[in-house]
Amino acid sequence: MPKPLISVVMTSFNYERFIPYAIESVLNQTVHDIELIIVDDGSSDASRCIIEEYRERDSRIRTLFHTRNRGISKTMNDGFAMAEGTFVATIASDDVWKREKLQKQLDVLAKDEDLVVWSEGLVIDASGSPTGRKFTQIVPDAKACRKSGDIFEDILVGNVIFGSSRIVKKENLEGIRWNESLRYLNDHQFAVDLAFRYDFFFIETPLACYRIHGHNTQTRDPAGFIRELKTLYGYFLERYGKEISWKKRYELRVRYYREMARIDYCYQWINR
Repeated sequence: MPKPLISVVMTSFNYERFIPYAIESVLNQTVHDIELIIVDDGSSDASRCIIEEYRERDSRIRTLFHTRNRGISKTMNDGFAMAEGTFVATIASDDVWKREKLQKQLDVLAKDEDLVVWSEGLVIDASGSPTGRKFTQIVPDAKACRKSGDIFEDILVGNVIFGSSRIVKKENLEGIRWNESLRYLNDHQFAVDLAFRYDFFFIETPLACYRIHGHNTQTRDPAGFIRELKTLYGYFLERYGKEISWKKRYELRVRYYREMARIDYCYQWINR
């Protein structure tokens, strides 16, 4: 069989309520030359049954089911390894795409295949209703960051990229993977590693919807989130220190030591 133009990697974990909308938003794209790779990370709800039903209906769907929960990084890496398309796009199983999403991004890539193309997103609630906000309006530091071109330094201290809107040439993912030692900030490292090599292109029209529901990471596990910030900033300084401007390097070091202090405070508070 010929290779698809686009591989869409969807990660899944216990989102039986939302995943049908995510799957249909991919299958109903105006671009049909795609494969949808769904990697389920050991869901305990009805997600697997739903995924298998869709797979039986549409031959473009390929699946992988983890027997136990392995984490988002392992799940995403497994999806990338299965991808056979010229381009790879990603979507979370609780988000949805607009029908013309892929076509509008292909129009940009036709001029430069090495761009990492992403877009604005509409924020929706658990029921799918618009909240009236856009993705870049709810992300800290987004206003101050460049969103197109060389954004490497802009996203070092904070990730503003809407992962469910991103598409990149598969060939350009060589040597870039999600860090499986990180639980919360893996997408941040992935975005920075990509931005170090390639320019980004931001489409201001919202081409995907970002669903807000439940509790965020910082509320669920603040100490774990802080530990990963310290680890991540340390990684950036070690790997890219010579490539970063002195001003940004100073900012990273300040944040690095601040996170170390916050970790000490968290442990003191927990153990008091």
